[in-house]
Amino acid sequence: MEYTQDSVVSLISHLHTVTADFTNRRLPEKGKFVSSHGFILYLLSIEKQLSKKEIAERINRDKSTTTVLIRRLVEEGLVEEQSDKRDNRIKLISLTEKGRRMNSMTGEISKSLLDVCYRGFTEEEKSTLLSLLLKMNSNVERSLLD
Repeated sequence: MEYTQDSVVSLISHLHTVTADFTNRRLPEKGKFVSSHGFILYLLSIEKQLSKKEIAERINRDKSTTTVLIRRLVEEGLVEEQSDKRDNRIKLISLTEKGRRMNSMTGEISKSLLDVCYRGFTEEEKSTLLSLLLKMNSNVERSLLD
């Protein structure tokens, strides 16, 4: 397909699909995981502990889908779940040692994907791309609040 300025959103959607395919093709070698699992592990490596609701918001999935994703990570021993001391209804998720090792491996896959994506880009082009995508993202997010 030939993309134009009028079909840039379709291009972004296509890029999302092919990058997920890239990641997912490498993940089965490491277990039964999808890219959302890797993103959850990444988030927990930064935040240390998040509620299911916070994870759902950050990965842009509904709570039930997030619960299924987290359940898989718990079954694999990559994350642990505990009740919030202030409110037992809130479940807090954190990485286990095995999850930290897995996160390291998924980080390698992400770096490989970035290497492929940025092939032939200058540092200035990378910076410009980021700036433009952040601007576009902000525009769409603000429009959702209207």
